[in-house]
Amino acid sequence: MAFYDTVRLEKGMYNTPGKSFTQVLEELDPSASYENTEHAGLDAYQRQLKRFDIKVGGRGSDVVEKFFQSTDSAALFPEYVARAVTQGMESANILPNLVATVTKIDGMDYRTITSEPEGEHYFPPVAELASLPQTTVRTQNNLVKMNKRGRMLVTSYEALRFQKLDLFTVVLRQIGAYIARAQAQDAVAVILNGDGNQNPAEEMNGGTAAALSYDSLVKMWAELAPFELNTMLAGTGTVKALLSLTEMKDAQAGLNFQGTGQMITPIGASLVHVPTMAEKVIVAMDKTCALEMVQAGELMTDYDKLIDRQLERASISAITGFAKIFNGASKKLTIS
Repeated sequence: MAFYDTVRLEKGMYNTPGKSFTQVLEELDPSASYENTEHAGLDAYQRQLKRFDIKVGGRGSDVVEKFFQSTDSAALFPEYVARAVTQGMESANILPNLVATVTKIDGMDYRTITSEPEGEHYFPPVAELASLPQTTVRTQNNLVKMNKRGRMLVTSYEALRFQKLDLFTVVLRQIGAYIARAQAQDAVAVILNGDGNQNPAEEMNGGTAAALSYDSLVKMWAELAPFELNTMLAGTGTVKALLSLTEMKDAQAGLNFQGTGQMITPIGASLVHVPTMAEKVIVAMDKTCALEMVQAGELMTDYDKLIDRQLERASISAITGFAKIFNGASKKLTIS
């Protein structure tokens, strides 16, 4: 049985290709070894926090300086930063409402695939001895554009050393929330403008601006067929206008929003608020097949600087890109 209190920690553990710090720790100190013990339910990183008696939250939260009581414990600090930022990303993340699948890659070059059904989406019965309709799958002409999103942590160890970790966690979560919102902005830009393969969102209503009404929502639902309209994206002003529709004010139709804050339209699609979207534009999409998210590695931190307490300019970033899967699964409507 491995013992967590004998594992030697070093900064090189952050530099293992294809593995996170926690994954490297798990190989050295498997969680399966702690079943039916007091440490059951803790992962390898959490056991290291317990080893050095570092409390990162709640009553009795330690100060930042506690991480730097030894060389070994200092190696835990970048993972703490990464986990706090990830919590912020998850809390502000709207991408699960937009993305059909996530592809993780090791490099920066990635070419996705596209599918082209032969003829119409509605296939007639195949006559005897006739050929089956074909669906052609091919790679796209252009690579997926990858964007780095992140923040530079500009402070000093002296300014932070006596600050409580739970307070510092709040700051790091906000960095994560910023990254998540920036990634959502990139995703919406690809939906509207295309991914570089001549596939911008098709204009609904023949490209003519339509008045915002329940009737226009029904027409959106019809125009997206044969795809399912399950998600709508809109900016702040447009969301306010949508929520002001009579059908949304109805006690039964608006019950979900009034009771839970989740915005469900009268036609059954989730309404997602995207503050950076242009006004008077609504995106209608089928989230199950419209968009692919591409991740180049995990969340990256300047682990060298963080371990060495050089916090003056320590970066926290993530590299992602987006590609359309079926272009017809997302369309836009301009509101008059």
